[in-house]
Amino acid sequence: MSRVCPVTGKGPLSGNSRSHSLRASRRRWNCNLQVRTVVVDGQEMRVRMSTRAYRSLNKQYK
Repeated sequence: MSRVCPVTGKGPLSGNSRSHSLRASRRRWNCNLQVRTVVVDGQEMRVRMSTRAYRSLNKQYK
């Protein structure tokens, strides 16, 4: 299962993890994906979407 939001297209970001002595090692920041039930074309579907997308959809369709 990929770590990409189907609504916004958000995916993982990569960068450096820095220790106290500033040594760099690679790491990644995954987006916050949650399983939510969303109505798509009149049917309820379970979708793994980012929390930001879910909040935006809730705000738009209330």
